[in-house]
Amino acid sequence: MPTIDESIAIPVDEGSIAGTFVTPGTLLPGVLFIHGWGGSQGQYLARARQIAALGCICLTFDLRGHAQTRPQFETVSRASNLRDVLAAYDRLAERRHVDRSSIAVVGSSYGGYLATILTTMRPVKWLALRAPALYMDSGWEVPKLQLHKDQDLRAYRRSLVAFGDNRALQACHDFDGDLLLVESELDTIVPRAVLTSYREAGKNARSLTYRCLAGADHGLAREADQRAYTSVLVGWLQEMVFGERANALAPVVQEAPHEPEAPPTPAAPQPAART
Repeated sequence: MPTIDESIAIPVDEGSIAGTFVTPGTLLPGVLFIHGWGGSQGQYLARARQIAALGCICLTFDLRGHAQTRPQFETVSRASNLRDVLAAYDRLAERRHVDRSSIAVVGSSYGGYLATILTTMRPVKWLALRAPALYMDSGWEVPKLQLHKDQDLRAYRRSLVAFGDNRALQACHDFDGDLLLVESELDTIVPRAVLTSYREAGKNARSLTYRCLAGADHGLAREADQRAYTSVLVGWLQEMVFGERANALAPVVQEAPHEPEAPPTPAAPQPAART
């Protein structure tokens, strides 16, 4: 593992002595979790704890219109929630010990939709989307609930959408990190056509992993489906994070000679050779 040397002065009595801190040079990946519409950060806390155990710094949060800000549920817009996501990302990125070049974003449904757009505004290395929702680009500032009245989302989501015709899909097309897409087999809210649109758009990703949770609905109502998703997500992030650490290991180099523990003892004079 790479290390960093930091020379310091250690105050003692009326002066100081020299010292050197030698610390691990690697920072920790950050992982941001974005819940779906009608959900809360509580849905990701258990998974965040498992992923933190891999050596990551995780952040969960509540979008406006949810949990303590529930009174805003009927008025909050996609624009406002995207600003929530940006604020949460920035808080994670500025956290001590977070490697800003190694940030993962995990989003479900509406949170997956926002997570995809986030990649056009902030650096994201790993993107995990479970049943990412899809909305038309119009009405960006109107209340999110109004979209279900103004847009025929049911028909829109049952047809394939070209990446050039949708902001989120365009973002997915432009994403060049590692991408995980998770489908629920029996999802009637975000049907397979939406996942296919994301999958087609994401072909430029560095890697694309696709999983379908057999027998699962959109909300993962069964405990077995929750466990299956957790297994997929944690396993994928473990592969990403551990692979990154393996690549970051410093190559084996010739070790510098060590300083002797004590000054060498002067050699005894040798007797003169006889002739």
